[in-house]
Amino acid sequence: MFRIGFGIDFHQLVEGRQLWIGGVNIPHHKGALGHSDADVLLHAICDALLGALALGDIGIHFPNTDPAYKDIDSKILLQHSYSLVKSKGYKVVNVDSSICLEAPKIKKYSGDMRQVIASILEITVEDVSVKATTTEQMGFVGREEGLVAYANVLLQKS
Repeated sequence: MFRIGFGIDFHQLVEGRQLWIGGVNIPHHKGALGHSDADVLLHAICDALLGALALGDIGIHFPNTDPAYKDIDSKILLQHSYSLVKSKGYKVVNVDSSICLEAPKIKKYSGDMRQVIASILEITVEDVSVKATTTEQMGFVGREEGLVAYANVLLQKS
């Protein structure tokens, strides 16, 4: 049996924060604003995993009102989300994701992102796709006010 999940996440970009995407710290003059480390890609993957099995969303499992999650490393959130998937008897087949931002260019970091995600989800790097695009300077992403990530996951009953 297979299950498909979709996740999406948005974060504002602000001065004075680190920029974490896909578990990788990317040098940039702005970072994502959030209760946790605001890793937009890992949050989208968490939602895709949880959604595939109708387990709610990241806000239910890791509420931004809980001080326990203040500045937490989103790799921990992804590990926990995946442990819920495994507890239901499923494993990840593959992840396909896209990040939407104007700057910085992340191509040189995508291999590291894929490795981080694959390691946590117990799959190979070849089973993780991380793509990026811009909005051609349109909207809040184009004005570099924020970024968005989309993720799809395919789960298989173990």
